[in-house]
Amino acid sequence: MNNVVFYTVALVFLLIWLGSRRNPLLAFAEIGKEMLRSYKFVLVVASMVGILALNKFELRIEQRLSLHTDFTSFVFGLEGHFVRFVQELFYTPWLTPVIVFFYIFMLQSVLAASLGVYLLDKNRVLLYATCYAIILNYAIAIPFFLYYPVNEVWSYAPAGVRFVMLDVFPRFETEYRPLSGLNNCFPSLHTAISLSTALLAYRSGNRRWMAITTVSAAFIIFGIFYLGIHWLSDMLGGALLAVLSTTVAVKLAKLTLRGKEESLALRSSAADTR
Repeated sequence: MNNVVFYTVALVFLLIWLGSRRNPLLAFAEIGKEMLRSYKFVLVVASMVGILALNKFELRIEQRLSLHTDFTSFVFGLEGHFVRFVQELFYTPWLTPVIVFFYIFMLQSVLAASLGVYLLDKNRVLLYATCYAIILNYAIAIPFFLYYPVNEVWSYAPAGVRFVMLDVFPRFETEYRPLSGLNNCFPSLHTAISLSTALLAYRSGNRRWMAITTVSAAFIIFGIFYLGIHWLSDMLGGALLAVLSTTVAVKLAKLTLRGKEESLALRSSAADTR
């Protein structure tokens, strides 16, 4: 797990540089300035950290609630062998490490780098919107994880799907699994988060960041099927969640930055449009 953290941090720095063409270390100075300048940003960041912490303890909450429902067979009855078809059609040994890289590293790296890019672009609307989108995605998904549990495709024998992740990351179940429950499938947060970052990037006018987030989202969404993890309905639910959360997040960001603050933020955004 330490290797995952190390490479993720390095990737965040690289992505911030690619997206802003500025020294990534400056992003840390900017976030400090924003926190000193606005108590609202401190509250938003605290809320974001809080919902991420809640997601981390979701599995413990589920165990304490002693819920034993399982909707996996219901989902399989609706979808059949769609995931197996995708996996068999596209499986190629050289492609697997690429997909695993995007699935393991790019999700959180692009998300964290988005904050750095918008800080350096002085685009406060999208900075706040990204934070709100994270909060909304997790706040809406967690109740589904608790009360609509669906197991990952590979773990459901009738689906006939192989867990391709283990070809490249054999220690996945011991090193990464504690971060995500086996039955936390619907909606797909990998879909929701990656698509949210791409949708917000399209509002930024930063073409480099648009391209990076779009490619990342495409690989991640394709990867959830290729690796045998998510069902089609998980992806559709995640996509709907992304559209909903980003739409509301932008409105909340503008409301938070209302008046003089919003005017300054919008002017900064327009000035930095590429």
